[in-house]
Amino acid sequence: MSRRYSRLQPSLLGFASGALIISLVFFVVPIGFIATYLGTEEADALTGLIKVATSRLIQVVFLNTVEISVSAAILSVALAYPVALHIARQKGQWKIICLALVLMPFWTSILVKSYAFLLILGDNGIINTMIKTAFGGSGFNMMFNRFAVLVGMTNFLVPYAVFPILASLAAQNAQVQRAAEVMGASRFRIFWSITFIQSLPGLLAGLLMCLVISMGFFVTPALLGGRQDMMMANIIDMYTREILDWQSAALISMLLLVFSGTLSSIILKIQSRTGG
Repeated sequence: MSRRYSRLQPSLLGFASGALIISLVFFVVPIGFIATYLGTEEADALTGLIKVATSRLIQVVFLNTVEISVSAAILSVALAYPVALHIARQKGQWKIICLALVLMPFWTSILVKSYAFLLILGDNGIINTMIKTAFGGSGFNMMFNRFAVLVGMTNFLVPYAVFPILASLAAQNAQVQRAAEVMGASRFRIFWSITFIQSLPGLLAGLLMCLVISMGFFVTPALLGGRQDMMMANIIDMYTREILDWQSAALISMLLLVFSGTLSSIILKIQSRTGG
C-alpha cells in the first residue's frame, strides 16, 4: 500500500500543481499586495485598525453584511434543497435536462441579471404592472431595499447550493429507505429521519459556499439596494475610489477575510460532526 502511495505521489503533485499555482497567483499574491497598505507613513497598522474598528459607519455596514449574507445563504439553501431532491429522483435524460437547467444561470453575468430585476421588480416592472392591472392601486415597493437585494442574491446563489446537496442525496443508499418503508415508516418519517439527516453534510457545504460568496457581493446591493443595504464590498469601493483611503480599505478587506475564514472553520467543524 505504501509503495503504491509513493508511486502516486508524483502524479498527484502534478495534478495539484496547477491548482497551487492558480491559488498563488490569484489569492496569495493579491493578499500580499493588500497587506502592503496596512501600514502607512501617516498611521501604523494598529492605529488604522482602531480607526476602522471604532467607525460607526463600518460597524453598521459590517452588521448589514452579516445579516444579508446569512439571510441570503439560508434562503438559497431552502430553495435549493427541493430542486436537488427532485433532480436526485429523476432518471436518465430527465436528470440531464434538470442539471442543464440548473447550470443555465451561470451563462448570464450577474450584472445582466441584476439589471433584469430592475425590469421585473420596478414600480413599472412586470410584477407591479400585473398587480395594478388585476387589483388596481399603486403596487408594491420592491426596489432599492433589502427585499430586492435578497431576491437578487438568492437568484445568483441557488445553483451553488444545489450541487453539494445533490451530491449528498445521490450518495445515499436507497436500500435503507426501502427497508424503512417495509417496516411501516411513513414517507415523511423516511425523509426526516433518513434522507434529510444523511444530506446534512451537503446542506452545510452549500450553506458555507453561499455564505462565503455572499460576503463579497458588490454589484447586487449597489444596483438593487438602498443606502441602508450597503455591504462591505461597497464600503471598500467607497474608500478606494472616493475617499482614497487605501489603508482603511485594506484593513476592512483583511478583517472581512478573517471573519469569513473563522465562519467557514465553524461550519466545517459542524459538518465534520454530522459525518461529512
